[in-house]
Amino acid sequence: MSTGKSLTYAEYLRLAELLGQQRPLSAEHDELLFIVVHQVYELWFKQCLHELAHLRESLFAGRTAPALATLKRVLTILKTLVAQVDILETMTPLSFNAFRSRLQAASGFQSWQFRAVEFLLGHKRAAVLEQYPAGSEARLRLDALLREPDIYAAFLHFLHVGGAPIPQSALDRDPAQPPLADAQVQAALLEVYRTQPFQAQVCERLVDLDEGLQEWRYRHVKMVERTIGAKPGTGGSPGAAYLRDTLFRPLFADLWEIRARQ
Repeated sequence: MSTGKSLTYAEYLRLAELLGQQRPLSAEHDELLFIVVHQVYELWFKQCLHELAHLRESLFAGRTAPALATLKRVLTILKTLVAQVDILETMTPLSFNAFRSRLQAASGFQSWQFRAVEFLLGHKRAAVLEQYPAGSEARLRLDALLREPDIYAAFLHFLHVGGAPIPQSALDRDPAQPPLADAQVQAALLEVYRTQPFQAQVCERLVDLDEGLQEWRYRHVKMVERTIGAKPGTGGSPGAAYLRDTLFRPLFADLWEIRARQ
């Protein structure tokens, strides 16, 4: 039986709890900005994980339209992540260093959700698990994702079901290993581009996704260089040096290799 009380905006969004999660450890003006931006990043990572799981499901089920729609949404989220770097760059090195020591060992390198996004996209490294305590939720979630098929595995299955001659060796890849460039897969992709325009759209959106993540990595490394230069990152992490090393490493190497052959 209805109580007659309607749900309010604040109740639905749990605003009291949400707005109570920003707790600066200093009196420095810019620390609140730093916390808010990084918390928003984590919320967007959560949404990305939700969307990428749906994308994987759609690809395995051979549903082209939902896959394209989900890819568009993830790409739009990535553009938002890049735009948030502009906000962080309004903070000067002096203002960041004023509260940086309060972070102690805390570092963005510890974001298990971003690692989960990487795992879903196929950038899998078992060594990453060692950064999280045994039995912790983060480690359990990442361990599960390490052993599950990634987006590229789902994509190859999608093409295979659609008639593309994907080699069995690529379809049977160990889920815990990242995808490697494969000449037979590339030949099959070229055939898809020439004969299957709808599937080719999915190929191109995956290239967009790969490029979008690389763009975010680039803006991230430039922001770190602008803020702390060549210093080690927060919590002793490698900082900009590590971030630079991740640049221009494609997730979907086959889709890039065929660019010169079309």
